[in-house]
Amino acid sequence: MTQAFVFPGQGAQAVGMGKSLAAAFVAARETFEEVDEALKQKLSGIMFEGPEEALTLTENAQPALMAVSMAVIRVLEREGGLDLADQAAFLAGHSLGEYSALAAAGSITLVDAALLLRTRGRAMQEAAPIGTGAMAAILGFDYAEVAQIAAEAAQGEVCAAANDNAPGQVVVSGDAAAVARAVELAKEKGARRSIMLPVTVPSHCALMAPAADVMEEALAAVSIALPRVPVVANVTAAPVEDADAIRAALVEQVKGTVRWRESVLWLRDNGVGRLVEAGTGKVLSGLARRIDRDLETVSLSEPEDIEAFL
Repeated sequence: MTQAFVFPGQGAQAVGMGKSLAAAFVAARETFEEVDEALKQKLSGIMFEGPEEALTLTENAQPALMAVSMAVIRVLEREGGLDLADQAAFLAGHSLGEYSALAAAGSITLVDAALLLRTRGRAMQEAAPIGTGAMAAILGFDYAEVAQIAAEAAQGEVCAAANDNAPGQVVVSGDAAAVARAVELAKEKGARRSIMLPVTVPSHCALMAPAADVMEEALAAVSIALPRVPVVANVTAAPVEDADAIRAALVEQVKGTVRWRESVLWLRDNGVGRLVEAGTGKVLSGLARRIDRDLETVSLSEPEDIEAFL
């Protein structure tokens, strides 16, 4: 069966992430050590032991999630003898997971991915100081309906449909008051559920324009190779392989919509029957089942998952 490997985004992090992989596999330990050295910080210590408030900081959560995803890939390749180019027709990642996908594809190095995500996390937080922005999940409406609700709720502020995650699950992002209005409006219109999310950054909306400028400069200084497996970009919901196009997609992604539902449908329509989720949690596997129940899913986050897969 044709497979695509997919990589989770922010929100999947949890204290203890990667710890069992490090205990079981040399390749995982080396991956975490390489990220720690690149960031000049014992990030693995925060991943393994917490505290949770340190792990959930955007500048820590983003490289941490990438590190676990890459640890899984390196264990598969170095200790399991798996060639990703033979096993995967495509790669894709949700938001920051796109960096994990590009690192897995050999398009960017592990060190560059860690440094870029640290820069991205800090730039996103600085673009919207804590308390000024918000995000909310609106359940029961499709993307077009939520985009309309966001437009009505904006009232001169920023409010946008930021994550098209699955049918009936769309996230809005923007100024805190505007997002709160969107939640109330969605409830009035009959949304199944509308809930504010526990985030410190209003990702994937126009408030992130300053962060996009920072990332444009950071990405211009990084070498990007042709990916050995095509990577489906969030903002195009289709593969982007040229180095300049990859840079442009990553810059636009900071302030643009994560078109995850469309990305998964593109994968399905191009022959993919199984999604292999490499990294912390099972969020993307859950979304895949909501997008198309016929898609098989496999989650690889613990040693026993990897051993069974191999």
